[in-house]
Amino acid sequence: MTNEEKKDFVPIKIISLYLVLLYSLWFAYHFFITNFLSLFPASVSALIGDGLIKNLVWTLPAVLLIKKYKDNIQIDLKEMLTWKKECNRYLLLFPAFAAYLIVIEMLANGGKLVINDTFGIDKIIIFLFVGVTEEFAFRGWLLNATIPRNENAAIAVNAVLFLAIHFPRWISEGIFISNFANRGFVSIIALSVIFSIIFIRSKNIILPITLHMLWDLLIFMLG
Repeated sequence: MTNEEKKDFVPIKIISLYLVLLYSLWFAYHFFITNFLSLFPASVSALIGDGLIKNLVWTLPAVLLIKKYKDNIQIDLKEMLTWKKECNRYLLLFPAFAAYLIVIEMLANGGKLVINDTFGIDKIIIFLFVGVTEEFAFRGWLLNATIPRNENAAIAVNAVLFLAIHFPRWISEGIFISNFANRGFVSIIALSVIFSIIFIRSKNIILPITLHMLWDLLIFMLG
């Protein structure tokens, strides 16, 4: 048995407590704080909400837990932040992501590529932070903490949890049912699986972060 196989698992109660706090805080944010933030200009609201609050609720606890349980998770913080030669093989995913979204958008607009007229500084702020916050929480911490138990199950559960964290916003904005009716939820599950596999295979968090950022940037620009 290898040293890695001898690792103790991150306690389920710790993961469960983290999830309860994360989802509770995120529901509270969308049902109470966003109404207050709407009083500010869009760019200021995005900077406070996605730049400050989301990093405090998502990124900071995840990084602290990654450090605390470094001996129990699959990939430690230093390794996941190190760019290795093996990471280069995944670089083709960037033009592939871009090409896919551009083609989808052109097909939906009769062959034309249309830039969303609501794309502005607030969307740029969101896309700059969303990859960092969501990937550290869901891949860097949650997936990382559950891989040692069962890799395939960890990927599947992570996809469901990642989908569920979108529910507070969907409910508060009244688009919960429509996102299931038009199968918009499928892309979230698919992306979660892709980001999870990339993270596990590359042992690198920078790749899923930047891919996530690229996806959201193009969605904001073209969607």
